[in-house]
Amino acid sequence: MDPLRFDGRTAIVTGAGRGIGRAHALLLGARGASVVVNDLGASVDGDGDDTGPAAAVAAEIVAAGGTAVADTSDVSTTAGAEALVAAAVEAFGGIHIVVNNAGIIRWAGLPAADLDNLERHLAVHVAGTFNTIKAAWPHLVEQGYGRIVNTTSAGLFGLPANLSYATAKGGVIGMTRSLAVAGARKGIKANLIAPAAVTRMAGPEAEETPAMAPGLAAPMVAFLAHEDCPVTGEVYAAGAGRFSRIFIGSTPGYVADGPEPSVEDVAEHWAAINDEDGYTVPTDLMAWSATFMSHLGAPGAPA
Repeated sequence: MDPLRFDGRTAIVTGAGRGIGRAHALLLGARGASVVVNDLGASVDGDGDDTGPAAAVAAEIVAAGGTAVADTSDVSTTAGAEALVAAAVEAFGGIHIVVNNAGIIRWAGLPAADLDNLERHLAVHVAGTFNTIKAAWPHLVEQGYGRIVNTTSAGLFGLPANLSYATAKGGVIGMTRSLAVAGARKGIKANLIAPAAVTRMAGPEAEETPAMAPGLAAPMVAFLAHEDCPVTGEVYAAGAGRFSRIFIGSTPGYVADGPEPSVEDVAEHWAAINDEDGYTVPTDLMAWSATFMSHLGAPGAPA
């Protein structure tokens, strides 16, 4: 097949000064996109700032023959996200792709994880993603085209010490699913990437290896950011040479015989409630509701 390119497209990549975000920015730049390399330059736990990482990646793209500018706005704030989008429009005349990769991690589980720990994760992962999309959204709607790639994580499946991180990454999934529905008739597609790579966020004891290099996740991001992307509202894992789909499914479950099921009914039919045979993967809330309520014969529900 012909190479998938991004000539004439402008891409914002947040958290692009290091690791996974850097790999996304480099690949998009190599494929012809004009890239806004955004990175506050903070530490892995979100402290401090440094203009160096964003500038270095932008320079690397330019040195390779691409087009890029650096931006150090803090997307966890509304003003920072708006400044980032304004910089993209000023530099390249528009915006077509938003890759939300910025993130932090402060390892902690209960009882050590406190409200500040949770709020800081939500500010960067959830609010940062929201702020950037909200600022870019009017531009995408006006042109009738856009590609949004948000970053979640397999960490949402849970670890003892990643409580706030997993919570935030789960929130990004709900946000993206809603954006996918809202953008469906506007030419905007929104999907998620769950990268599998070893970077500084994996912890001080993690060893970087070629098999888990950040660049191995970037091809999936580039495809989801491309005009040929066929899906919206989906989650894909990528890394270590493997690409797969992660999805939210619903079992057929058990339908009670009477109008007022009891606790004992739930206990007695526990196996049926959990039986995965015949599960469905809803595209949105209405699709799930139609299936879940189908036994009531509701209008529009499948027979």
